[in-house]
Amino acid sequence: MNVADSEVVVSILYDAGFTAADNINDADLILVNTCSIRENAEQRIWRRLKAISHLKKKNKGIIIGLLGCMAERLKEKVLEEDRFVDIVAGPDSYRELPLLVAEAESGHKAVNVLLSREETYADISPVRLDKNGVSSFVSIMRGCNNMCAYCVVPYVRGSERSRDPLTILKEVTGLFNSGYREVTLLGQNVDSYIWDKNGFNIGFPELLEKVAEIDPLLRIRFSTSHPKDISDDLLKTMARYDNICKHIHLPVQSGSNRILKLMNREYTRESYMDRISAIRKFIPDCSISTDMISGFCTETEEDHQASLTLMEWTGFDFAYMFKYSERPGTRAARKNKDDIPEIIKTKRLDEIISLQNKLSALSKKNDVGKVFEVLIEGYSKRSSEYLSGRTTQNKVVVFPKKEFRKGEYVSVYIERCTSATLIGKTL
Repeated sequence: MNVADSEVVVSILYDAGFTAADNINDADLILVNTCSIRENAEQRIWRRLKAISHLKKKNKGIIIGLLGCMAERLKEKVLEEDRFVDIVAGPDSYRELPLLVAEAESGHKAVNVLLSREETYADISPVRLDKNGVSSFVSIMRGCNNMCAYCVVPYVRGSERSRDPLTILKEVTGLFNSGYREVTLLGQNVDSYIWDKNGFNIGFPELLEKVAEIDPLLRIRFSTSHPKDISDDLLKTMARYDNICKHIHLPVQSGSNRILKLMNREYTRESYMDRISAIRKFIPDCSISTDMISGFCTETEEDHQASLTLMEWTGFDFAYMFKYSERPGTRAARKNKDDIPEIIKTKRLDEIISLQNKLSALSKKNDVGKVFEVLIEGYSKRSSEYLSGRTTQNKVVVFPKKEFRKGEYVSVYIERCTSATLIGKTL
């Protein structure tokens, strides 16, 4: 989502007469777009700010700005402790950046972290930063109404608001006409997308269908779904269209009902399993990825084992796995003590990672001997003699390049695999 936001920022600044520098050492304006969802993300930003502070010392005319969620959450700390930061702009104030830059140029600290109930940047055509020209992100909504106990997003990005579907369809059509062959529709909870204005009443399944109908050569992905909201209607829509990718990211976070209740996730282990069963029923070849948190407040060994058994039962193809890190201001920080020792968090996370590595390897092994349609994204990272792309299930495939080019679809027979990659030959 930060990539999509950065593309909006670049578009706004381009329209105001700014141009991009090829090298940070040549820049007069340096903007750092940030995330606050986990502590280690914030720590990386502090290190990044420290690393670029020397540029300010060499040239006091350089303007440095902090954008996004971290700017919203830590505005006072940023202004007090990092005096070389000139601009602090929250995720709903990007339209004001040209004015904030002008204010900073006059010698004043420029701050705007006001959250909006309406801002979606729907009328702004993002400048694509990913130069592969094949896949791109399209934001369909902003904010979140799910008050998960551990999550800072509702506090730094505000409440949910959906974007006008006509602007989404226009943006996606423009991308396809420019040669892009894959878009990912983005939202904190895409299942909550709803537009009920100007005679339109459209939920996410209907929006997904309209995007898929732009052209059968355009692949559609989306992220992220919420287990309490993902519907049979959505799954049936996915099953009807070959160009809607057969991959769902469905964060579970824990397999323990007690922990899920503490997290305020609003579903149970059993209801999550019901949604997995529905996915298997309507889309048998769908891959499923997830998020897992180890060491949430009061987590016992029994709770941890419940997470492991749910992972095994589901057989996730991929997972993002983290230790719980308390985020100031969240419900968990206010009401629950972060009482799991770091050594226990690490041990449990290691066990989660180890199990997921086995599940991922099994998932890849099961694909050997099958044929997949692969969208070519470019050269393999390891060799220019091989091309790389992804299956509809979001698995990376490499194969000899021959005469193919990026943006083309090819059928690939999978001959073998590594822990992360499928390896094959074109048919």
